[in-house]
Amino acid sequence: MIVGFETADDAGVYALGDGRALVQTVDIFAPIVDEPYDWGRIAAANALSDVYAMGATPMTALQYLAWPRDELSFDLAGEVLLGGMDVMAEAGCTVVGGHSIDGPEPHYGFAVTGLAETNLIKTNSGARAGEALVLTKPLGIGIISTAIKHARCPAALAATAIEIMVGLNQAAGAAATAHNASAVTDVTGFGLLGHLREMCRASGVGASVQYSRVPVIDGVAELLIEGMWAGGSQRNLESLESEIDSSLEDDQLRILVDAQTSGGLLVSLPPEEVEGFLSDLAGAAVIGSITAGHEITVLP
Repeated sequence: MIVGFETADDAGVYALGDGRALVQTVDIFAPIVDEPYDWGRIAAANALSDVYAMGATPMTALQYLAWPRDELSFDLAGEVLLGGMDVMAEAGCTVVGGHSIDGPEPHYGFAVTGLAETNLIKTNSGARAGEALVLTKPLGIGIISTAIKHARCPAALAATAIEIMVGLNQAAGAAATAHNASAVTDVTGFGLLGHLREMCRASGVGASVQYSRVPVIDGVAELLIEGMWAGGSQRNLESLESEIDSSLEDDQLRILVDAQTSGGLLVSLPPEEVEGFLSDLAGAAVIGSITAGHEITVLP
């Protein structure tokens, strides 16, 4: 094992001894949208994201389903599975089997195995002072998911969020490899600042983030004003408050710690690679830089 638990990385990496390595991860969660097919698609894209973040190509997957058979139709379960299988097929990843159980609440997800050249593995521990921080998807998924749960989300905004979540990080991972990224992680449950903190700790560096440069889904700020704020995101904020030097308004900071599902990649890039990376990947944005020291500073 050449990447394990020590740096809170996205996946485990096991060297095969021939210049290649297996990259392995697992992600399972409860529904966050209303349509079962969309939930299945999101679950698959979310599970694949860790493999792309490590610079690997997904090869095989095992799916897991917990289903309350006495309360929900198996037809709905079939739609969930179809969504997951469709996204796995899009990624060229072979689903080799899985496991299902009776459960009080539906849960779905995948264990994914990827393959990579050992010398091209990306981790969260290589960021260097002076490099650019790039984010490849906009924030706000957790806030939108909370609004969907409370039937407070406009249909068009929900549809936008779903399309963002089902979008694979395949191109982003390839761009990170092509442009010599020093460190990569995907932005999921700990929010942007939580995953940035992990990268900084693992790399022994600090960071500066400029809020005005961070892409945010249109309509998220209005939902936040209406109180659409998840408990997991609140825990993210509480765990980070003492470690961040921030002059932001409260709601701006909440967006930066919003728990994402199937979010984008956070990439530390040498300055000379930034232009090429942005050219290859529409929607990516430079949001700050890696700094010396250990502090994370957040500017308006």
